[in-house]
Amino acid sequence: MRYHRIPDETVRRLPIYLRGLMFSADQGNEHISSRSLAEFVGVHAWLIRKDFSYFGDFGTPGVGYNIQRLARQIKKILRLDSVPRAALVGVGDLGSALLAYPGFATYGLDIVAAFDTSPKKIGKVVNGVKIEPVVDLAALKQRDITLAIVAVPRAAAQPTVDRLVEVGVKGILNFAPCKVQAPKRVKVITLDIAMELARLPYYIPTGQTDKGKGAQQ
Repeated sequence: MRYHRIPDETVRRLPIYLRGLMFSADQGNEHISSRSLAEFVGVHAWLIRKDFSYFGDFGTPGVGYNIQRLARQIKKILRLDSVPRAALVGVGDLGSALLAYPGFATYGLDIVAAFDTSPKKIGKVVNGVKIEPVVDLAALKQRDITLAIVAVPRAAAQPTVDRLVEVGVKGILNFAPCKVQAPKRVKVITLDIAMELARLPYYIPTGQTDKGKGAQQ
């Protein structure tokens, strides 16, 4: 199922809603109101209702949302019910951590293949996944894997993305600290962890600022 003209911000919030629903279900709840879901995910209830309105009428007045039914709908919208398998390219410190990260399973995602250029790593098994040589990336097409995670050094990022596009990958999560180019038919999301961390000090008052504010008060 494909939806058109849906704001990117709405799509970004859908996994957050899904996580909230799963948490509520773990607490034994069968239904949840937009207000309760809003309190968990940290947005306004009206925004949740607006986001869901793009896809249909999921709630029941006076009852709220059936958690299991809504979770299935969100998974269907995000295509998590049909594209759950991904490949990882680059099994360094970050790549190894991603292979061991249990959070992907929350959304039904599974890293089923890993690739690297290091002869010392090829053949090793990390969290149940055998590391393969990068030259074998063409096998992704035969294995029907259309999602990929790129965790390689900056210099190797663009060539890696180019190769993934060639073998039929349609969605790429790029952890390399640089912007990469891909055809419009391929969705690329770049996440630079260091850059995100570098934003935080701006929001933290310095000791001098705190003292100055106290003296004025």
